[in-house]
Amino acid sequence: MTTGKSKKRGQGRPIASKNGVGRDALIAATCKLLQDLPPAQVTIAAVGREAGVDPALIRYYFGNREALLFEVAQRLANPPEVLAIDADIDPIDQLEAFIHAAFAFTRSAKYMQRLMTEELSEAKSPEIQQKLREWQKRPVSVYEAIRQRDGGDSLAEYDPLFLHLAVVGMSDFFRSGASVVKMLAPEGEDLAELEKRYEAFVVRVLLDGLRRRES
Repeated sequence: MTTGKSKKRGQGRPIASKNGVGRDALIAATCKLLQDLPPAQVTIAAVGREAGVDPALIRYYFGNREALLFEVAQRLANPPEVLAIDADIDPIDQLEAFIHAAFAFTRSAKYMQRLMTEELSEAKSPEIQQKLREWQKRPVSVYEAIRQRDGGDSLAEYDPLFLHLAVVGMSDFFRSGASVVKMLAPEGEDLAELEKRYEAFVVRVLLDGLRRRES
């Protein structure tokens, strides 16, 4: 005999939306928010509103906010092919491509380095901390692999860690120091075009500085 009351839904996957929302849609919603908001404001509730779902769905897929942000950062990061060392590509050309990729990563979210340093680096989860540590070492490994493959033929000796830190700092400042850039830029300057010229300048300075000099 039925009572007319609806049955309580058992535990499991929360109801999403009428159109259905999965992991990729939640990651896309988070990426969209990070284009305009500081990472601290990209909460589970904010992502839920953006995606039009119950925040419980985000916890179902990712467990917590830290895991979601880590997956988003990886999704925005350098494509795997950039990290691959290709023996058929000149080491200097590969070094240039990787530096450009670092700039692209910084541009992929308005406050990308803040996401990396203030949110993920301060993550409470030991698992996220370990994953982040391994992921952060990859660029250093790439710079080291390029240095070793070159063998001193075209590139001077350099410290892969210092090079990575220098690239991170220089690629980030145009975004993190946007107020200073606007203050110093010529009046009416197209900032998007200025950013392209800045990137080209940094790459040229780094490559010129890293080229081996004949004694």
